[in-house]
Formats: sequence, structure tokens, C-alpha cells
Amino acid sequence: MSQGKGVSFRVFTMSNLILIRHGQSVWNASNRFTGWTDVDLSEKGVLEAEQAGRELSALRIDVVHTSDLIRAQRTAEIIMRFNESSEGALTKYDWRLNERNYGSLQGLNKAETAEKHGADQVHVWRRSFDVAPPGGESLQMTAERTIPYYEEEIIPDLLDGRNVLVSAHGNSLRSIVMHIEDMSPKEIVSLEIPTGSPIHYLFEDGNVRKI
Repeated sequence: MSQGKGVSFRVFTMSNLILIRHGQSVWNASNRFTGWTDVDLSEKGVLEAEQAGRELSALRIDVVHTSDLIRAQRTAEIIMRFNESSEGALTKYDWRLNERNYGSLQGLNKAETAEKHGADQVHVWRRSFDVAPPGGESLQMTAERTIPYYEEEIIPDLLDGRNVLVSAHGNSLRSIVMHIEDMSPKEIVSLEIPTGSPIHYLFEDGNVRKI
């Protein structure tokens, strides 16, 4: 509450939160487990990022949050080239927004891995909430780093009235979406986040809602 001359009033904060999974990477294109391997965008991925940039060009972006991985950083950079109103926007890089670590599966072809270990087992490694692939992270473990980052770094920017773009990865974003939308572990299993497609939320007076 703010007060002045005996009159109290409430200060409302409204800002935009945009989540985007990086454009298609070269390993997405070749159907490999990528995880923390630092691979670049494919030609299609560049085009997806450019399309997202056009879609977001009219929205002023004040702060960009992205991971340590080049595919997410390049996606953000391409988007921001289309955003003339966002000159001087701050970019923050943090490993906590990295894709989930796929451990010993990183670099392997997904179809060949399914032939070796069985499609059911690979599905559990890829889509379950609390089962980690060998030497890697589960989605639950990924959430243990992404959600504190969201609360400690992204929310304060939104509270300051800044429009925020988060350019990250399928699983790091799934864990954040799960938190924002209060989804259950069962519900999150079926959530797919496509490459290069912005997800829009409105942050209003401390509450986040999808728009």
C-alpha cells in the first residue's frame, strides 16, 4: 500500500512474460538427445527465430533471460534484431535455464536408443517427471534449478514493470510452465513445447496468467 495526504492506494504492476523454446537445433534436426551439448541452430531454427521476432516486434522487451547454450542465445539475439523499441534491453545469461542434462544419452540418436533400450524405457527417460536418464537429470531435478531462478531473477523484473523474454529449452521451460500454471507431474508429462513458438503470459499485480 502507498499513502499520500491521508489517502492510501494500491500500486498495480502489469508486465508481459514471453517464454520461447529456441529454434530447431542441428541435433533436433538429426533426432539426437542434445541436453547440455552446445550445438547451434539449424537453418530451419534460424527461420523459426526470425518468425518469432516478427511476431514479437511490436512488444517492447526490457529484459532477456537466456541459458548458457548458444541455441537459446542465438534465438534471443535474432528475436531482438526485430525489436526496435527494445534498444538497450538487458540480457542475463544463466546455466540454470539450460536444457535438462541427458547424461550418457547426449549425442545419441533417439530412434536407435529406443531400439537398444526399448521404446517404453526411452519414453520414461524422456517424458516422466522424476526418472532421470543414466547420468542425467529428471524433470524434477531440472525444476530444482529453474524454479528458484524464476522466483529470484525473473519475478523481480516483472514486479518492476519490465517486459521479459525467456529464451530457453523444452524441459527448462516445461518446468517453469508447470510452476506458473500449477500443473501436476501427471499433467506435465503430456506437455509439448514446440521450437520457436512464443508463449505469452500477463503479469498483473503479482499474478501470472496465460494470454
